[in-house]
Amino acid sequence: MSFITDVLNQARPNSVHDIACRPERQSYFPSPVDWRDQVLYFLLVDRFSDGREDTRPLLDKTNLQAARPTLPNGQPWRWDNWAKSGAERWQGGTLKGVQTKLGYLKRLGITAIWLSPVFKQRGHLNSYHGYGIQDFLDVDPRFGSRQDLVDLIAAAHSEGLRVILDVVFNHSGSNWLYRPDTPGGMYEAHYNPNGQYPFGSWRDGQGGLIPDITGPEDGVWPTELHDQECYTRAGTGDLGKGGIDDPQAEHKRSDFCDLRDFNLDEDYLLSNLSRCYKYWIALTDCDGFRVDTLKHVTSEQARNFCGAIMEFAANLGKQNFFIVGEIAGGDYFQNFYLDALKHNLTAVLDIGEMCPVLNDVAKGLRYPKDYFAGFKPGQNTMGSHRNVGERHVSILDDHDHVYSQKLRFSSEATCDHQVIVGVAMQLFTLGIPCIYYGTEAALGGPEASERKWLPNWGGSDCYLREAMFGPSYPRASGTNGLHDIDIDLPGFGPFGTAGHHCFHEDDSLYRRIAAATALRSQHPALRCGRQYLRCTSFLNKPFDFYGPGEIVAWSRILDDEELLCIVNSNGNESRGADIIVDASLNSDGTGAMTVVLNTAQIAENGEFSGSHPVGSTVPVHRTAEGRAFIQIRDILPAEVIVLANHP
Repeated sequence: MSFITDVLNQARPNSVHDIACRPERQSYFPSPVDWRDQVLYFLLVDRFSDGREDTRPLLDKTNLQAARPTLPNGQPWRWDNWAKSGAERWQGGTLKGVQTKLGYLKRLGITAIWLSPVFKQRGHLNSYHGYGIQDFLDVDPRFGSRQDLVDLIAAAHSEGLRVILDVVFNHSGSNWLYRPDTPGGMYEAHYNPNGQYPFGSWRDGQGGLIPDITGPEDGVWPTELHDQECYTRAGTGDLGKGGIDDPQAEHKRSDFCDLRDFNLDEDYLLSNLSRCYKYWIALTDCDGFRVDTLKHVTSEQARNFCGAIMEFAANLGKQNFFIVGEIAGGDYFQNFYLDALKHNLTAVLDIGEMCPVLNDVAKGLRYPKDYFAGFKPGQNTMGSHRNVGERHVSILDDHDHVYSQKLRFSSEATCDHQVIVGVAMQLFTLGIPCIYYGTEAALGGPEASERKWLPNWGGSDCYLREAMFGPSYPRASGTNGLHDIDIDLPGFGPFGTAGHHCFHEDDSLYRRIAAATALRSQHPALRCGRQYLRCTSFLNKPFDFYGPGEIVAWSRILDDEELLCIVNSNGNESRGADIIVDASLNSDGTGAMTVVLNTAQIAENGEFSGSHPVGSTVPVHRTAEGRAFIQIRDILPAEVIVLANHP
């Protein structure tokens, strides 16, 4: 009997030491040779799919009002109720729902799915995001079961897709409370810089106070986490305060609001937490971890945890198990942890300065050099082109937007498909691209005229987290939500609607992105080639780097192959320019480059009358000084063209 079968035939273990069988030298899905070959897709399980989209109509984005129904109690559509649903309730997405969308993701060109945390949350709370864990050895029943997670990953592997789990070892959920007389109160005590507060009480399944843990809904599991000394007990402080290299910094000792910080200096705690996650690797055959709040543990603790996970995975045959760290605070902090952890950390998420710069350049609001300067080997501590690409995951949108306004790219885009410019820059520049769920549908909240009614528009995470599957109603609050829905609130559906889904594969934006990911798959230069921002010239101006709102062009070069990537960052007007290319690689007798992608042509989905169709050639010219360039004209607003010297 295999390890997986043996474990699933038993109840979830109470202790990490109850896992008797060892999984080594059994058959596991291998790691990819190079994670730069992958295209990641990050989804919130609760907000992606419940697998029942065939019971709901496809959303008509030209008639959103028709998808804003009156509630069964007779109450008309209200924006405060829609926002409340999104901020405070589970919507009903499941692991089985994700499994039904594997074909949808594969056809989009996704190769690796990053799931938000699936581990069991406190039943009485509405922590749909998954980051407040109550049981580190079980799946939250609102998402499904351990078997559902195993089945999802097995099905993904059968489609050639990989799965990355989101894990947390910095803190647990709100599984206990401080004493009532603690400064600041039981839930979020004032930060204590000088030591620990006394432990208060564990919480039962309804959130009440109990002296001891007696059942699976009480406190926290596994049993190794029942020791009160496992928790820092310093209250809630400033999560940005203190030096990054100070192990006692406030940001490393603080609770995350009411999520309880682990005291990772406690004997065996780090080892026991790593055992929890080794269990999930062995049980599910997952391919990597996204590690939450990595900045909030010391570099030594991070190195020990990630190293233990890497070694365990390698012993299963996953020699390139993916570990990507979430490190808030900017690029300096990301590089600090990359340098400290070295090969124990595969990559970091580019949620620092690079993310808002990418957004602005793609919208034509900022100079392209501001973005491409972040890759320059001479100015980046990562060194060579190859190292930069291997160690950074490119982010355009995500569920937090910790470094900018909490709005999706498309919410303030100039046109309905402008996000393809940002996605193309992710796909065709150095790094491992990660597409956030709903980007392919241009999710961005309701139309601009309705946003004035939305509380805290742009300042709340909920507006980054619409439910693609379009639930009619959210789950009921607390433990009632394990079984019931709440018909007094609308579902938090896409574009400010309820009861309509937006999984639309014939949408022109979906098709644009699918064509771009297919091209990336076909050309290694787009994944691991060297990268050069290219000078342009227009209106008789000299060759230089122009912007904002002009043509942005860069080359990816691998050996003798050059792919020239061109985006029109202007969302309103067509653009053209003369663009420098590599003189030595374009010096043979052909003297031309061939168009291999034109997203405007993809959008037409039929006969195309625009400039530079796929398969057409563009001659290479020479300046008086011998510089090679090509002439590109009339790229439509927010469209992408790629040319190759060896198509």
